[in-house]
Amino acid sequence: MILPPKGVVMFNGRGWRCSVDKSQYTASSVDKTARCCENSSMSDDSPNITRLQRKLVTTSMEVNDFVHDRPEYQHAMLCQLGMPRSRQESRTFERSLGRASMMLTAGKRYTRQGWEDMPLPYGSQPRLAMIHISSTAVRTQSPHIDVSEGIVPFLKDMGMSISGKTFKSFKHQMTYLAGCEMQLAFDRGDSIRQSRCAPINSFEAWADPFASQTSFWPDEITLGHEFFESLLEHAVPLDPRAIHALQHSALAMDVYSWLAHRLCRVRTDNGAKLYWKNLRDQFGQEYKCPKNFKKSFGAALRKVLLVYPTARVRQENGGIRLFPSPPPIKKTSVSVLLPR
Repeated sequence: MILPPKGVVMFNGRGWRCSVDKSQYTASSVDKTARCCENSSMSDDSPNITRLQRKLVTTSMEVNDFVHDRPEYQHAMLCQLGMPRSRQESRTFERSLGRASMMLTAGKRYTRQGWEDMPLPYGSQPRLAMIHISSTAVRTQSPHIDVSEGIVPFLKDMGMSISGKTFKSFKHQMTYLAGCEMQLAFDRGDSIRQSRCAPINSFEAWADPFASQTSFWPDEITLGHEFFESLLEHAVPLDPRAIHALQHSALAMDVYSWLAHRLCRVRTDNGAKLYWKNLRDQFGQEYKCPKNFKKSFGAALRKVLLVYPTARVRQENGGIRLFPSPPPIKKTSVSVLLPR
C-alpha cells in the first residue's frame, strides 16, 4: 500500500486523518467523493486543486505553525446548536442535542405599509456576524459593539468580500438576525432552565432596507442583556484563520465550532461514539435522505480537519468516534480592551 505524504487528509475504512509536516507540505485533491489522496503540486498550474482547497491547505499549515493570540469567540450553545443553513418556510426552527435545546422564532419588520413577516436568518453570513459581534463583546466586556465606521470595515473584519451582492445579502441576513428571538433550554435532571433572549437587542439600524448606507448602518450594535451575560460565562475560543477558511460552508462552520467545544471534553482514551442518526438529528434536520447527509457531513468534516489538525476523529461502522483532543485555541484569560 502506498502511503500518502504528510500534510494530506486521508479517508479510508478507519476514517479521516490529518497530519502536517512543517518541512514539506503537499495537498490532497478533495473532490466530491474524496476517497483517495493525490500528491498534488501547489503550483498555480495544478488543475487538481481549487482555490478553496488551496486556501484550506494554506490555513492548515498556518494553524500548525503559529499560535494565534487573538481568538474569536462563539457562545457554547451556538457551537452545539447552529442556526438554519438554508431558507426556512416555517416561522420557528428547533435544534436539540442531549439535554440542550434551542428554538429560533422569526421576527417582524415595520414598513410604511405596516408590519411584515421576516424569514429566519440562515447560511454562513449570520454565523460570521454572530462570531464577530460576540468576539468583540467578550474582548471589550461590553454588550455595545461600536460599528460607527460603517459596514465596509465590518465586512473586512469578518474576512468577507466587498461587493454589491455581498452587501445586499448581508444587509438582509443582519435584518433577519436582529429581528429573531432565541429561546434556550437545558434539562438539569431535577429541573429545566429556560431563557428567552434576543441575540441582538437594537433593531432600528435595519428598519429601512432601501435606505442609503449612512442611514441604514448604526453607530453601535447592542446585544441582548441575557445573551450577553450568558456569552461571557460560556464563550468558546475559535481560531479566526479556520473560520475565515470555512466561511463559505455553514455546515463546515457548524462542525468546526462543535468540535472546538466538544473534543476537549472527551475524557476516556476509547473516545465517544456518535451514530449517524444522532449526528443527523443535530446537524442534518434539513436532509430527507440519510445518505445525502452522511456525504455532506463527511465533506464538511474533511475541510474541518484540515484547519483543525490536532482534532482526533475517526469514522467507524454506523458513525464516528471522537477522541480526547486539545482545543484549537487554548482557553486563557481574555484581554479586555479598555476605552481610550
